[in-house]
Amino acid sequence: MRPWSTWQRGYDVGSSAGSHSVVRGENNYTMSKLRVLIADDDPIIRLDLKQMLENLGYEVVAEAGDGQQAVDLARDTKPEICILDVKMPVMDGIEATGIITEENIAPTILLTAYSDKELVDRAKSAGVFAYLVKPFKPSDLPPSIEVARSRFEQNVQLNKEVSNLSEKLEARKLVDRAKGILMDEHKLSESEAYRRIQVQSMNLRKTMREVAEAIILAKSI
Repeated sequence: MRPWSTWQRGYDVGSSAGSHSVVRGENNYTMSKLRVLIADDDPIIRLDLKQMLENLGYEVVAEAGDGQQAVDLARDTKPEICILDVKMPVMDGIEATGIITEENIAPTILLTAYSDKELVDRAKSAGVFAYLVKPFKPSDLPPSIEVARSRFEQNVQLNKEVSNLSEKLEARKLVDRAKGILMDEHKLSESEAYRRIQVQSMNLRKTMREVAEAIILAKSI
């Protein structure tokens, strides 16, 4: 496997003043400086991953060597994204992800050398927002992080609007259907479609579920 440190070359990291400064990496991909927790039982891989993230402009606020430590540090530091290896002692990355997700601390990305169906199914059940198969390029990290954060924020917004599980699931399905309609009709990305629903919700002083239902109804007429 090619060492991660060799993938870190060629990045022009911009000014890092302030906790949410904007930086620019390979392919001119821009992102906010997010606070990241990383967990891997191999200290060399952990160091390489930390350097990779810092070269991309992220702030690594906590490092863990096992799943239980990752959960404890996530509770203490409240990161904006968690990147966990699957195979770790004490508690594996998937189990740790389940706890972090259940406590609504932050979205998680799993790092794994495997891509089998059983792993994917377990990851989905645990609430993983994204996963990357090793080896990967540094340029693979920002899109995965931004997608994970976006999906996490969507879930947070929906959870604020509804209280019980059945209502949450139904609201999520309706918003997903409405996003699909907007994406097809207006050639929007998923995040743009979600943002349009969110803005209409605020402007009309209606819940996102009500806005989604109106979009679906209009489509059926």
